Amino acid sequence: MSIANLTPGDKAKVIAEALPYIQRFWDKTVVIKYGGNAMTDPVLKAAFARDVVLLKLVGLNPVVVHGGGPQIEDMLRRVGKKGEFIQGMRVTDAETMDLVEMVLGGQVNKDIVNLINQAGGKAVGLTGKDGRFIRAKKLMMESTTIPGDVIDIGQVGAITQIDPSLISFLDSGDFIPVIAPIGVGSQGETYNINADVVAGKLAEVLKAEKLVLLTNTPGVLDKAGNLLTGLTPKKIDDLVADGTLSGGMLPKIASALDAARSGVKSVHIIDGRVEHALLLEIMTDQGVGTLIQSA
Repeated sequence: MSIANLTPGDKAKVIAEALPYIQRFWDKTVVIKYGGNAMTDPVLKAAFARDVVLLKLVGLNPVVVHGGGPQIEDMLRRVGKKGEFIQGMRVTDAETMDLVEMVLGGQVNKDIVNLINQAGGKAVGLTGKDGRFIRAKKLMMESTTIPGDVIDIGQVGAITQIDPSLISFLDSGDFIPVIAPIGVGSQGETYNINADVVAGKLAEVLKAEKLVLLTNTPGVLDKAGNLLTGLTPKKIDDLVADGTLSGGMLPKIASALDAARSGVKSVHIIDGRVEHALLLEIMTDQGVGTLIQSA
């Protein structure tokens, strides 16, 4: 049902329902990983921007970390390259890194900033190179087939340090940080970092109340396709061990677990294909995904 079909009384009840959540999360930081269909569908893009602005206006401190997989794939096709993934991570040679930085730090980042600003917010776009606030080193991935062997996947980074001062400064000025997942090495090298990993680590460093990951699935599913929620780190370890969780979900789950174990009170993996999923998860009793609790 559209909200336009609600009576004035029903609309008032919807607004009133949000009051305890606003009180509970006032001045708390929420890190949001923005990706999937929510980044490509015009209706969902507009709804996401409005949701982020509303969260800021009612006293929360949203920090947006975005991906850009479809846009990167489109650019690679234009130049005749094919994307390759190993264990959910994009293989990134020097040419691909240039394209990734152009797409994420330029096109995608500025599109999101513009959407939020059009919705009435004050968004500022960043990459980890700005102020060198995301420092990284080359990621060497452990082989899953040859014990002790490592795989070189190019200019893919592992985070070594995040300086929260730039984000805190922007928050204090009522700005909304929008962050492309690009890090910088000790010698100025550019690294492509998985956006879920950046969001998770940033939530830890900022001591966020919540980490919200928007995906193209209803959440974490079991082998029968049923939605799982109320998960704990122990239960997730079991799901990884028995093969229920694999592929592109692994970096997301690893980030969620690290955040939950490092003080982030709750992690939400939600369906970004649902309009206003962000508000539904944070401001109402109706969840739209998987909740992972710290204990």
